[in-house]
Amino acid sequence: MFNFPILSLLIWIPILVGLFLVISNNLSNKLSEYLTLIITFLVLLLSLSLTNNYDQSLSQLQFIERIEWINGLNIFYYLAADGISVSLILLTAFINFLIAIYASSETYKNKSAYLGYFLILEGLLMGTFTAFDSILFYIFFESLLIPLFLIIGIWGGKNRKYATIKFFLYTLFGSVLMLIAIIYLSTLAGSFAIRDFYLLNLSFEEELFILLAFLIGFGIKIPMWPVHTWLPDAHVEAPTSGSVILASVLLKVGGYGMIRFMLPITTEAGIFLSEYMIYLSLIAIIYISFVAYAQTDMKKLIAYSSVAHMGFVTLGIFLVFHLLGNNLNAAVIGLEGAIIQMISHGLISAALFFCIGIIYKHSKSRLLKDNYGVVTFMPLFSFLMLFFLMANSGLPGTSGFVGEFLVITSALGSNIIIGFLAAISLLLSASYSLKLGKNVLFGENTQNIQGYKECTINEKFVLGVLVIFILYLGLTPDYLFKIIDHTTINLIDSINLGRT
Repeated sequence: MFNFPILSLLIWIPILVGLFLVISNNLSNKLSEYLTLIITFLVLLLSLSLTNNYDQSLSQLQFIERIEWINGLNIFYYLAADGISVSLILLTAFINFLIAIYASSETYKNKSAYLGYFLILEGLLMGTFTAFDSILFYIFFESLLIPLFLIIGIWGGKNRKYATIKFFLYTLFGSVLMLIAIIYLSTLAGSFAIRDFYLLNLSFEEELFILLAFLIGFGIKIPMWPVHTWLPDAHVEAPTSGSVILASVLLKVGGYGMIRFMLPITTEAGIFLSEYMIYLSLIAIIYISFVAYAQTDMKKLIAYSSVAHMGFVTLGIFLVFHLLGNNLNAAVIGLEGAIIQMISHGLISAALFFCIGIIYKHSKSRLLKDNYGVVTFMPLFSFLMLFFLMANSGLPGTSGFVGEFLVITSALGSNIIIGFLAAISLLLSASYSLKLGKNVLFGENTQNIQGYKECTINEKFVLGVLVIFILYLGLTPDYLFKIIDHTTINLIDSINLGRT
């Protein structure tokens, strides 16, 4: 399909240039910004080329790169992509390109290193979404901690040390359990290839152990309730671009891992635990929405909103387990809803964190009580932010509606009570989103004591592009459906066939 290793280029070009920026002490801020913009634009073009050349009528892996790496352990440098990978690659490239544009409005010491870590993070994310050798996946998955740890730890807020240590310990604990499960599976399969794990005939007890190990590892990354408490602290202390990449892409690694590992490998154990996991997802959706409403810090409010919206992702995934053998059509709808919700949340959460960063730049405060009457001084910005808040509420016509609608539809195919409880979240998300908009945008403010100024050109561009794509996926989601449809149907059919 390609005469060159496009997946390797997506991984290593940003990593190598990022390393160059990190070690280049004398590079000017402008040169660093231009170089980052060029590289992220190149990666975006490669991602678009990958998407255009992806054969949507096929369900098997494409763009395969498989080279022997560690012969004695049967470990391969094994990259490939299916519809799920392609959609997340496109999201990663798009968000990082917007971050590169927005970065010119951020002022930090040693900015070349700051931008370099984002490029490294982009490459590692590409590797995580394309690795089909479990050890290679684990290396990329774990390496994500390093650049994000440094971004928050060096350029974060006053309590950045506490936030980074908490984030590191949470994610490291889950990753150790996941590594144990991978090693155990490899001893049975005689290989570290993820697809070889799918062919294993595991006992129920083995499946249960492996599922719990993966559940903790990936559940912390999403994050699921009750292992979500690291996320608000990380968001509050992270710089704006750090919050954007964390919410829009890094959280999706957990959902991707669940789909790639848990669904095909631990099917029977997943069916056994599915009802309990559905309840945990509903708690995340409903309870965390109330927690979000109670927040007085804008970043914390959107951070808790992310936990609630990612609850739809886990709900859609565990509905697949619950519906296997009973209603395969509803199972497909649930899984596609979870994937589309990941993409949609990536766009909307990025937009909201960009908006909060713009407000913070003027007022130097993220508290609701310190920010009010923004619409008087920033009318265009206020219109855009209100649109993003509406999309966050699941407004029909925006991407925020599509994923949640599909998951709710799947839930109704399983149990009317589960569907009803999931649907309640549309009201709850509207309540905290409109609270934020009412206080910050429309609160009374006759004097511009905060020094609000309308967006710069690059900020308008970033927010405007996000508006376009949130509307595009909301009004014509068929583009994304075509990418993921054959992969999701084939995955569920093969899982169901393996049970018979």
